[in-house]
Amino acid sequence: MSETPAKKLTKAQRREQLLDIAQAVVREEGTDALTLGYLAERAGVSKPIAYEHFKTRSGLLIALYEQIDARQVAALLEALKRTRKRLEDVARVMSTAYMQCYTGAGPEWHAISAALRGDEEMETFHRELLDSYVALYRDALAPYSDLKKDELHLRCVGIIGAAEAISRDMLRGRVDEATAAATLASLIVSWLSKKA
Repeated sequence: MSETPAKKLTKAQRREQLLDIAQAVVREEGTDALTLGYLAERAGVSKPIAYEHFKTRSGLLIALYEQIDARQVAALLEALKRTRKRLEDVARVMSTAYMQCYTGAGPEWHAISAALRGDEEMETFHRELLDSYVALYRDALAPYSDLKKDELHLRCVGIIGAAEAISRDMLRGRVDEATAAATLASLIVSWLSKKA
């Protein structure tokens, strides 16, 4: 009696499976161990399947980074839905989520980011990612500001820049997560308050 063949995964399901395995490899063995060939071996698929999904090792690492980021953005958007519609509350939720992104995403986030430093594809991706955060913040904060769209956009660029700098100090142990989030929230409120 022959075994029933395993159900064939859709392309999207296979991609998710490969990303989950890749994340496990990074967690268990570090980014240096993650190659498309090793990923294929761990997933029990041929190398061409891994290459079809990610093209290059950088493409795989960027896809992992995107997956982690997408989860963080989804959590932020869900939290914003439940937040009282006041600038102070929205700023607190956004700031807390930003800092938790760095501490809660796990060591994979930082390892992947470090592995991609200096990679031109990653640099482009990182700029686009920061632009998307600026747009997300601008859209979420627009109801709480009388600033013109261009001025609000520019201030959100500054907010994201400040968030990046504060989170780096937090990761270095110079400030705790709660203080980092509170500091960022106070910047948001002072820069966007309708009273200003």
